Amino acid sequence: MKSIVKTILKIFAILIFLAGGIWFLQGINILPGSFMTGDPQWSINGGIAMICGAGLFWFANRK
Repeated sequence: MKSIVKTILKIFAILIFLAGGIWFLQGINILPGSFMTGDPQWSINGGIAMICGAGLFWFANRK
């Protein structure tokens, strides 16, 4: 049961990290195509999401 929960947490963490990466790239105007493009607030939100995703992944990998 523990391994299933850890696997789900890892998948969720990766998805949060990837979404944050997309938000960050749109915020710094590298990835065009939405209302987020060029808005610095989305680069901040994306950076925070990436940190949260990395932290959750680290937490899921603890023994």
